[in-house]
Amino acid sequence: MQLVLVSGLSGSGKSIALDVLEDSGYYCVDNLPATLLLDVVRFLDGGGQSRIAVSVDARSVALSSLPQHLAALKAMGAETTVLFLEAGAETLLRRFSETRRSHPLAGSDNAGGLTLSEAIARERELLAGVSELGHRIDTSGVQPKVLRNWIKEILGPGAGSVTLLFESFAFRDGIPLDADWVVDARMLPNPHYQPGLAALTGRDAPVIEFLEREEKVGAFLEDLRGFLGRWLPEVRRDNRNYLTVAIGCTGGRHRSVYLAERLAQSFGAEWRVLLRHRGLAARE
Repeated sequence: MQLVLVSGLSGSGKSIALDVLEDSGYYCVDNLPATLLLDVVRFLDGGGQSRIAVSVDARSVALSSLPQHLAALKAMGAETTVLFLEAGAETLLRRFSETRRSHPLAGSDNAGGLTLSEAIARERELLAGVSELGHRIDTSGVQPKVLRNWIKEILGPGAGSVTLLFESFAFRDGIPLDADWVVDARMLPNPHYQPGLAALTGRDAPVIEFLEREEKVGAFLEDLRGFLGRWLPEVRRDNRNYLTVAIGCTGGRHRSVYLAERLAQSFGAEWRVLLRHRGLAARE
């Protein structure tokens, strides 16, 4: 049995994730109380459903029991994947404003309800324990079609093994919420100030050629390869299912993109590697 548990903040894209899973052949159950997870999965499994996706949000009864329910499912032999979607407060406020929807927790306070900002903060607090159970996805500034592709990549072939995600980003946009390890590449020579390179990216040959001529860039890349080569096996031994290495530069288009691409190439033979460029995805 393959089970995908979808959770996260309201407005972060959980509905998009469930749509992708349903289109991929999963039997989807939305807003399931955590206490019913085992019973529902057993029932569906008995009915011949081998691919199941369940959404659990902050309103779920006994949310704190979710880790033990997942452990019980794994003990039963279920291949479980947890997707936790989140976004920055500014992004969530904008999305609720654009859709004019009310937040699920906005009227949950006994003193007369919560403001939208208070509801978002409260929901983040309630889901803090769930966010550590699986693969976190920061959807801030991400278009729906890009998010759909990211989810398909995460659930693609080899999804049961350790996933190593290299993610480039722009420091001016803030550090991604889903980052486990953060690398700062802003001290390296910047192609942005070279004639003809500002409009290009770290995937374009002229930018690559410029960076590969710089001794500091080569030394920095080798240090990163050495560090990751030394410590990634420890991540595997710690029974982690995923690790996101976020590499940032000022604009998220040149140095960080180049480094993420090179590291993905270096570790792709041994690890299940995914590659994500937030600075470029925002423009797609």
